[in-house]
Amino acid sequence: MPSLGAITFLVHDYDEAIRFFVEALGFDLVEDSPQGGDKRWVTVAPHGSRGTCLLLARAVTDEQRTHVGKQGGGRVFLFLHTEDFAADRARMLAHGVRFREEPRHEPYGTVVVFEDLYGNAWDLIQPRDAAPAAH
Repeated sequence: MPSLGAITFLVHDYDEAIRFFVEALGFDLVEDSPQGGDKRWVTVAPHGSRGTCLLLARAVTDEQRTHVGKQGGGRVFLFLHTEDFAADRARMLAHGVRFREEPRHEPYGTVVVFEDLYGNAWDLIQPRDAAPAAH
């Protein structure tokens, strides 16, 4: 199996989730297709990514709604790699993204934990071997 196509990401509302991922995180809206009724097939991915995308799935049952924002069980759930840590963090701050800590330098790169719009924890990482983006 050559790749992982999508990861289901539970959301309360398609449009608020699209705004967060596209505006605050700089993701691309890959697809937004009606599926009948009020169901949609919505996928987002980091800009320029050719890999795994997130399938934004609206929680419709009480059980699903209880898991929105808790998909990692309190642990960092997803790891977002960047080539320009400072610029991406600045954009995120400008859009009100909550950071749980100050950036830190680890042997593997520069990292900071942030929360998505529902409180799931993510790492924003610029790997040590990633070349800084040219400005």
